[in-house]
Amino acid sequence: MDRPDDMKLPADVPWLNDAGALALCSTLESAGFQALFVGGCVRNAVMGIAASDIDIATDATPDEVQKVCKAAGFKTIPTGIDHGTLTVVIGSEPYEVTTFRNDVTTNGRHAVVAFSTHVVEDARRRDFTMNALYARSDGTLVDPLGGLPDALARRVIFINDAAARIREDYLRILRFFRFSAWYADPVHGFDADALAAIAEHLDGLAQLSAERVGSEMTKLLGAPDPAPAVAVMERVGVLPRLLCGAQARWLAPLIHAESMLDLSPDPMRRLVVLGGEDVAERLRLSKADARKTQLLGELVGTAVGAAELGYRYGLATALDVIALRAALFETPLNKGDAAAATRGSAAKFPVAAHDLMPALHGPALGAKLKELETRWIASGFILTRAQLLG
Repeated sequence: MDRPDDMKLPADVPWLNDAGALALCSTLESAGFQALFVGGCVRNAVMGIAASDIDIATDATPDEVQKVCKAAGFKTIPTGIDHGTLTVVIGSEPYEVTTFRNDVTTNGRHAVVAFSTHVVEDARRRDFTMNALYARSDGTLVDPLGGLPDALARRVIFINDAAARIREDYLRILRFFRFSAWYADPVHGFDADALAAIAEHLDGLAQLSAERVGSEMTKLLGAPDPAPAVAVMERVGVLPRLLCGAQARWLAPLIHAESMLDLSPDPMRRLVVLGGEDVAERLRLSKADARKTQLLGELVGTAVGAAELGYRYGLATALDVIALRAALFETPLNKGDAAAATRGSAAKFPVAAHDLMPALHGPALGAKLKELETRWIASGFILTRAQLLG
């Protein structure tokens, strides 16, 4: 799609050919209701990006959706029925169906909604213009608020008044930066009205739970290059509110090092380079993620070489540390370190405890094994079992 007035999606969009989704739309439409694809799948199709989730909006109430689907033999699960959302299972595939909604009251975290029969009302309660796009089952776009040009140009713009959208849910501050990192064209910069509204509502961030903040930050940092978005987060005061002491200055160098080492984006690696106090607690990281960030943070400041890192912690961790050191110490990346880490990760210590028994046992045995292992690592993993024992 290269023209704002091109109002039909290409026929080869995968979800427009999804048999279950089309059957669900046809079932609702045959019963006299609207059935529109909405949100991320439509936005991504407009941008030429693959989409993983298929969401459908309708003017049918949840009770009506259940009745129609039951008659068609589809299973329904009331996953979010209080907010108008049902999961419809066709075959083994789940599809979310949500009734058009209209916000009645909002308090910065939760909204009281009423069901609506008008797609315009449903669109107005969404956050960004690029997310207020709908499509019929034949691919025809429905653009109630004129957001198509923004999606085509990759501009992240709040719907109507940015401040009002933020006051409805302060998480939208973080969503603005996440969507900017994933979808925005950097040529356009960041919307000035959005940034002004964000700067005026920083206090609202305190209302957000650590889980919601952690989820958004993880998604944001998983973007191919979130450095520009995080830098602006710092400048407008969002980053220090979320992570006291965090700094964005080393994120871009880290992303450069990642590209040199052919590393995939990793939010935890990137959290380490941002720094800050009590990150695991403030973002309510999982135990596994908390352990990972703690380990990487500790290893960065050690003198353990690349080969030993690979041997002791595995190749993935060794490469993470190599990239982090290059960024934080502002030094050129030594590609030989990657080869050394690879070699170390494949190395197997040739001496076992039974090789030293019964002459040694207990603490003496452990000390000797450690001494031999240290010699072996220092040799570049070259010394053989016979050389170590001889």
